[in-house]
Amino acid sequence: MSAHLFPKSYHLRKDADFQRVYAARAYAANDVLVVNGCENGLAHPRLGLSVSRKVGNAVVRNAWKRRIREAFRLSHELLPAGLDIVVRPQKDAILDFHAIAKSLPELAARIARKLVRSRT
Repeated sequence: MSAHLFPKSYHLRKDADFQRVYAARAYAANDVLVVNGCENGLAHPRLGLSVSRKVGNAVVRNAWKRRIREAFRLSHELLPAGLDIVVRPQKDAILDFHAIAKSLPELAARIARKLVRSRT
């Protein structure tokens, strides 16, 4: 995939996919993001977003979503392949693109390690 694209095949869209990720009960968090994840059997990671009204009004929620998507788009090569992740902002987190871009690969890697450990 080109670093400038974010095709639909990299999106989690169906409720069943989100439920599968949450049912796996594998998550990692820091002061910026909470990331849930599970294996997807594909050769690439997929991203789902869950930004609730508690985060703020529509303008704030959409800003979070844009920045998380951009961080995913720029770092998808650093993310573990075959992983579905659902990302949401941490409560009272400050919207900072650089913190999001740094956190996303770290948290995804933590989830991948947890999933590998749970398989063995």
